[in-house]
Amino acid sequence: MGMAADTIEQKIDYKEISCQSCGSNLLVEPQMLTAICPYCASPSIIQRPPSENLPTPTFTIGFVVTQDRAIEAVSSWIGRSSVFAKSAFRKAAPELTRGVYLPAYLYNAVANSDYRADIGENYTETETYTTTDSNGKTVTRTRTVVKTEWRSLQGQHCCYILDVVVTASKGVTNEALEAVEPFDLRALRRFTPAMISGWLAEEPSRTQDECFQFAHGEALDKVGSQLKGFMPGDSYRNLQYETDVARESIDLVLFPIWSLAVRYDESKPPLQILVNGQTGRVGGKVPISPVKVSIAVGMVLLILVVGALLFGMAR
Repeated sequence: MGMAADTIEQKIDYKEISCQSCGSNLLVEPQMLTAICPYCASPSIIQRPPSENLPTPTFTIGFVVTQDRAIEAVSSWIGRSSVFAKSAFRKAAPELTRGVYLPAYLYNAVANSDYRADIGENYTETETYTTTDSNGKTVTRTRTVVKTEWRSLQGQHCCYILDVVVTASKGVTNEALEAVEPFDLRALRRFTPAMISGWLAEEPSRTQDECFQFAHGEALDKVGSQLKGFMPGDSYRNLQYETDVARESIDLVLFPIWSLAVRYDESKPPLQILVNGQTGRVGGKVPISPVKVSIAVGMVLLILVVGALLFGMAR
């Protein structure tokens, strides 16, 4: 079969808008909130009526990092990548740079938990034991040992779950967004269309309900982490808890992101590298070379074998 038969066409429902400066008709991808006219370079804001699962953004954070600085940060990040990274990747140059306002939800809540656990308190005791000395004689000696006394504990714990950020874009996973966090949320500003004029801005491609459920689950994980740090004593075991989450809020925020593509293999799609447009932090997955890993493992095993042989000869 030819390439044409193997190609699967994906239908995109483009939206047609009219440039307010020159009157040209423009076709815009369905998830875009902004457009730049190719004829007069005028920016346009696409107004769509909000819905329950596609609300108007509440806040945004402006770009601080320039495009040149983003490219420089990615180039430096590639150069500092793992020694096990593929050699072609370490020599690759970032391309297809674009700044985009990425939609994400900002979640906050209050969590009240009933917990129970066994708390361990360490204490020391001196015990007597017998052993054989270098002359083969049996001798009595003392040593200090650490023991643990366990007691049951139960109670209530209340905490705030603040600033959980969940991506609302299908083009950027939550893991990828977390890699370039945190954002300085003190810079949040009430959204106005003028703040994103001239930039690419994306509408949510994930529903608010979907993002809410994900954020709710992440909040419960944070409660578990806080409870583990809250436990008194020297150690704990059998921690169990039931949590009631209240006063939940979720707001749509447009975060500044530089998106770059790094192509190191013509037979594979380019890697997505993100740069925090506020702080310059870089995040992305580094392709690991199986050959380099195998060589490293082989060298470690060789060193262990040689060390064991030398130790046996010395005895």
